[in-house]
Amino acid sequence: MRREDFDQLVERAFRRIPSSFRRQMRNVVVVVEDEPSARQLAAGRVPRGHTLLGLYEGRPLPLRSVSDGFNLPDKITIFQGPIERAAGSPAELERVVYDTLWHEVAHYFGMDERRVRAAERRRSADRLRRLRRDGRS
Repeated sequence: MRREDFDQLVERAFRRIPSSFRRQMRNVVVVVEDEPSARQLAAGRVPRGHTLLGLYEGRPLPLRSVSDGFNLPDKITIFQGPIERAAGSPAELERVVYDTLWHEVAHYFGMDERRVRAAERRRSADRLRRLRRDGRS
């Protein structure tokens, strides 16, 4: 997929995040990169042979203080290559981008990996219940 098209997927995913969360996001930038670097894989504690779909780098919101000095923006990186390889269809690609962005936004709001994964499982179960209720499973 062309980078411009992928960037648009990320922009649409960001707009789908509820405004109540987006309004609270300050001093954070969302970028797209082709692949995670060795440094990013190490920062994400990724085992050899695995990769990252996204990465949050910064100081989570609950740890910030009014006494903090000037800080560079936090950074959420979405990795195009791994996401494209993980998705099996265009619809799946859009879902993986959205889920990955939400995952990294959760880290921005201070959720650790265990809590993010638990929230993802609840969201997946809710999505499956809606699909079954609507007769689309």
